[in-house]
Amino acid sequence: MTNLIKLCVGIKTVNHLKEFRQTRRETGHGRKDGYDVHRTRMMPKRREEIIGKGSIYWVIAGKIQCRQLIVDLDRQYDSEGKKCCDIVMDSKIITTIPTLKRAFQGWRYFEQASTPSDIDIQNGEGDLELAAQLSQLGLI
Repeated sequence: MTNLIKLCVGIKTVNHLKEFRQTRRETGHGRKDGYDVHRTRMMPKRREEIIGKGSIYWVIAGKIQCRQLIVDLDRQYDSEGKKCCDIVMDSKIITTIPTLKRAFQGWRYFEQASTPSDIDIQNGEGDLELAAQLSQLGLI
């Protein structure tokens, strides 16, 4: 399984990302099928390894903090007629153990062996602040 990793530009926290996505859906800027979408210039070549199996891991404030399952990679054209790719994602945002990640441009492939573990915050099975502190200490 192959994943993608991308900087979440303009977003400050996981909750901010959730609010942003919800607002886009409520204002009619989301997809009618309820999925979230992020447009990028380049189509991943490893498409078949990603769709329905991989996730996009979001780097927020210098740390990998959450992910969304990728349900499709859809070839599109921008307003200037140039090819681009819509990364279609499940609307559920899954919090991960915060893991430091330096800035980079665009998206990158992100192999499963390098991905941080999930934290189930909504069901009370994880503490994001504690996880961040333990991660900084190199304990998780």
